[in-house]
Amino acid sequence: MPEQSWIPSAPLNNLQRRAEILAKIRAFFSSRGVLEVETPLLSRHTATDLHLHTLIANVMVPGTDEPEEFFLQTSPEFAMKRLLASGSGPIFQICKAFRDEESGRIHNPEFTMLEWYRPGWDHHRLMDEMDALLQGILGIGPARRVSYGDLFVETVDVDAHRDDDAKLRRRALELGLDDIRDLDREGWLSLLMTHLIERSLGRDRPTFVFDYPVDQAALAKVRPGDPPVAERFEVYVEGVELANGYHELTDAEEQRRRFEHDLKARRERGLPQPEIDHRLLAALEHGLPECAGVALGVDRLVMLAAKGSTIDEVIAFPIDRA
Repeated sequence: MPEQSWIPSAPLNNLQRRAEILAKIRAFFSSRGVLEVETPLLSRHTATDLHLHTLIANVMVPGTDEPEEFFLQTSPEFAMKRLLASGSGPIFQICKAFRDEESGRIHNPEFTMLEWYRPGWDHHRLMDEMDALLQGILGIGPARRVSYGDLFVETVDVDAHRDDDAKLRRRALELGLDDIRDLDREGWLSLLMTHLIERSLGRDRPTFVFDYPVDQAALAKVRPGDPPVAERFEVYVEGVELANGYHELTDAEEQRRRFEHDLKARRERGLPQPEIDHRLLAALEHGLPECAGVALGVDRLVMLAAKGSTIDEVIAFPIDRA
């Protein structure tokens, strides 16, 4: 083990900046009457999302003879929605989250997340609040807002809502991307976004991208129309994806269908099959209020505020020093 690995990777002034930003976030929500909550990081259930890989902990539960498998949460979302269904009103949480993914410039398996929910709001009103938060933390001007469809037309000249995978593949190859076998429509859109579009977003001010294709709805409501769209948004600053928000799905049966669709896709790829979170479905059946919610990566936010180039500069001990 390297002799100096006990030393924090972040300089003290960045850790002080981090503490100041956390205090500002709490003051921001306190001034707006949003309740700070805490929910478990360990749960018997986890996300079924195809692209999220969870970490597992074996826990001795009282009254049992053998350790039980729990998951370290990729997000506090499911538990926070149970609070919303119980009548909590607007809530926020700053917590650790865990994703079993490669470490890098803006990734660490253990990271800090800010997540909040606003009953009675849609994703546009939540974007207003996100914009106000970022202006206060980063000292920047109001964000640019662009729909996902308009963004793809102006940057790569494709119809993200109607073009099939063959058209998207052809355009990607014309733009110099490598051919990838068995990539579906959603995969080609993701490739175009991550390899050609993302890097230019939020360069002079934050960019909010909203109203996604329905095959990227995740946990968002779908708004009928021509084309129908998923009522969600993502926030980019200096080419970094910073936050992901939704006009939240409240229909329990539709949520169950999406969970089952995820599990089918995971089976086809030989991925683990987590049990559907029946407590979340019960909360939705009881009645999740109409609401909007968003999750923001705090480490990335602090990195941007500190003008850093990697989150290791704002985390005391990233995974290689943990």
